[in-house]
Amino acid sequence: MTVPARPEAYLAVELAGAGRHPAAWRLPGARAAELFSAGYWIELAQQADAAGLDFVALPDSFVPPDGTEGAEGRVRGRLDAVAIAARVAPVTSTVGLVPTATVTHTEPFHLSKAIATLDFVSLGRAGWQPAVSRTQAEADLFGRRDAAPAAVLWREVADAIEVVARLWDSWEDDAVIRDVATGRYLDRAKVHYIDFSGEFFSVKGPSITPRPPQAHPPVVLHLGDGSDEADAVAVIGRWADVVRVAAPDLAASAAARQRVRAAVAAAGRDPDVVPVLLDVETLLAATAGDAARTLEQLDGWAGATGPAAAPGTLRAVGTPDELAELIGDAVGGGAADGVTLAPLALPDGLRVITGELVPALVARGLRPAAPRPGSLRDRFGLPRPANYFTEARA
Repeated sequence: MTVPARPEAYLAVELAGAGRHPAAWRLPGARAAELFSAGYWIELAQQADAAGLDFVALPDSFVPPDGTEGAEGRVRGRLDAVAIAARVAPVTSTVGLVPTATVTHTEPFHLSKAIATLDFVSLGRAGWQPAVSRTQAEADLFGRRDAAPAAVLWREVADAIEVVARLWDSWEDDAVIRDVATGRYLDRAKVHYIDFSGEFFSVKGPSITPRPPQAHPPVVLHLGDGSDEADAVAVIGRWADVVRVAAPDLAASAAARQRVRAAVAAAGRDPDVVPVLLDVETLLAATAGDAARTLEQLDGWAGATGPAAAPGTLRAVGTPDELAELIGDAVGGGAADGVTLAPLALPDGLRVITGELVPALVARGLRPAAPRPGSLRDRFGLPRPANYFTEARA
């Protein structure tokens, strides 16, 4: 009997400092002294690039150190995700770069310029993950307003994404003409004021950066712990190009994927064009027992300095072959279109993913044998967006 081939799985990895586990910096291979160096991030990104991963996700947040008992045992501080992505862009060639950009307390004009610049320096491999800032402690860092309810925050996300997209469109693709004979660098008729006025922003524009190579670098949105899911899903339906979901098991992931697809369809878009990637926390070793013992050690260290990190989503602690089978089941069973792997410990966790898991996926027909060329939109089969102002004129 011929066994039908399983569909290929999208594969991304989250690069978060020494890893998701709060005690990971204490492992022998953690290289904690290098977390704030460019070389550390370049090495990780180049590993992901060489292995043909679809994108690296670079988390970021305004959340300050919490000051709770045991917090001194955790890594304090982080580098800016967009700046990291811009640094590694010139030394990578195919992998997508998706930094988190918090839209709360942040002007969309600045975000549009930063992500457009990243798209230029990466030659069309940029994406971005808009995020919200929920706490009063974060609001106090800025001092302009108090924390807002989830419904307000997600309405602001929708406004911010729209402003960013219109700013990108404020330059038509052929606005820069560089006509030496006439001395005209720019066709001014193809640069537009956006004149956006919404609940949260009033932006005249235009951008000071030309339209990015991808027109709109893909928007990656996250469906998380369920606390603000109803508010997030509506924004996902309208704006997401790629969706990450956190779910405790494949059944919950399949249910989340169906909610996403329903929201996308309700917004008048094709749900088959919006892939859903399940977040999977990973700790891989040669044997399942070795992986379990490492996790026990990490939890023991975290217990001595504060509470161990509870799984934020499905957690895979075992061998690369076991994780490859899990990914095949997730994609083949309709629970997800791929995964975003979040190593509990870096850099060793990434080394196992790129050196052992990826070959196992290739052998199972779940990944291509060579990195895919093209832009990040190309990787996900996303069409190039029409220009808002060109369409309006037509």
